[in-house]
Amino acid sequence: MGEFGKILIFVGFMLVIVGLMLTFFEKLPFSIGRLPGDIYIEKENFRFYFPITTSILLSILLSVIFYIIGKFLR
Repeated sequence: MGEFGKILIFVGFMLVIVGLMLTFFEKLPFSIGRLPGDIYIEKENFRFYFPITTSILLSILLSVIFYIIGKFLR
């Protein structure tokens, strides 16, 4: 149970950091979901949005986080 508690503390800490970043850094020139490379098409009665760059960056970030967590659990 001790290892599970450490994981929950780490995940909670990371959520707090991400929440603070999203709250206080709202005025960045780019924001999550509006990065260069994200596809956004808007016409009269149609909107299409595919956040490909955002998806890739989040995938890399989560991979690094889970890699670090895996190293601490061994």
